[in-house]
Amino acid sequence: MSVLRTKLDALVAQTDLIVDENQRKQLVGYVELLNKWNKAYNLTSVRDPEDMLVKHILDSIVVSPHLEGQRFIDVGTGPGLPGIPLAIMNPDKQFFLLDSLGKRIRFIKQVLHELKITNVTTVQSRVEAFVPEEGFDGVLSRAFASIQDMLEWCHHLPKENSGRFLALKGQLPEDEIERLPDWCNVISIKPLQVPELDGERHLVILSGKK
Repeated sequence: MSVLRTKLDALVAQTDLIVDENQRKQLVGYVELLNKWNKAYNLTSVRDPEDMLVKHILDSIVVSPHLEGQRFIDVGTGPGLPGIPLAIMNPDKQFFLLDSLGKRIRFIKQVLHELKITNVTTVQSRVEAFVPEEGFDGVLSRAFASIQDMLEWCHHLPKENSGRFLALKGQLPEDEIERLPDWCNVISIKPLQVPELDGERHLVILSGKK
């Protein structure tokens, strides 16, 4: 068993997540591809594959129990975070991964091909220019600087009444929450436990659309 697989198993054991054999192989495979492509394409500032397991994989999949619905979009996905780990964890749900940079989308397409992930659609676009055929149950982001930016750029993406914004944050951004526009409110705030990660993590779930 590889060092990465042993490390992943140890991390998952510290959570309540159920991760089957194939999902574990895909998660490790994703880290291996990210590490390989990162040398040429500079996709993430995290250089050590074991650190990637903590800061990228576990930091993403701890959100999985909080996904309600079937259609999700990960805006500003970068190299596919949190979208690819969440798609691996939820093969019955559909994920759209949006980024404006071609090299990131090329990498994601290679991951989907090599790991045989079939529930992901890639979108190369600026988020404000992307008009989906139908709204999303959840709009995910861990890339935006502020919740306000996320709401401003993505307000057209959730389903009319039931859609949600899911913002992955570090410390609880109380100042951002105080400045929410009138049309949006906080549904819930979930403290996230990420094994071996220094610092706090929170998932802020907000109501959908203007």
